[in-house]
Amino acid sequence: MSDQSLVKQGVAAATSMVAAIVLLTIGILHVLSGISALMKDDLVVAGPQYVYEFDTTAWGWIHLVLGVIVAIVGVMLFTGATWARVGAMVICALSILANFLWLPHYPLWSIVIILLDVFVIWAVATWHPGYEESI
Repeated sequence: MSDQSLVKQGVAAATSMVAAIVLLTIGILHVLSGISALMKDDLVVAGPQYVYEFDTTAWGWIHLVLGVIVAIVGVMLFTGATWARVGAMVICALSILANFLWLPHYPLWSIVIILLDVFVIWAVATWHPGYEESI
């Protein structure tokens, strides 16, 4: 294979390790968001009526459980295992969905988390562990 492919995979591997850290951070942010919603903090604003509306307690539990799962997958992503990479993409897709539905309550926070989730999906989708050694 070409040197350019090796460089691309090296960058993808490093980016995936950063993605694992970002995924762990996303999990922590989900947990904090869940706690905030459960405690009925002033940060969570009840906006106008939406079709997919839940009360803040339900959103709190959703974010809390999702955050714990995201953080666990983030830690597992450090192994580079295929199942961890696939799990990271699936859990990020769920996180994107949850934050899209959370947009009416906390738009800026949701957009930041969605962008971080997209970064993680891109990073783990472009990395092929062991590619460097097969050459």
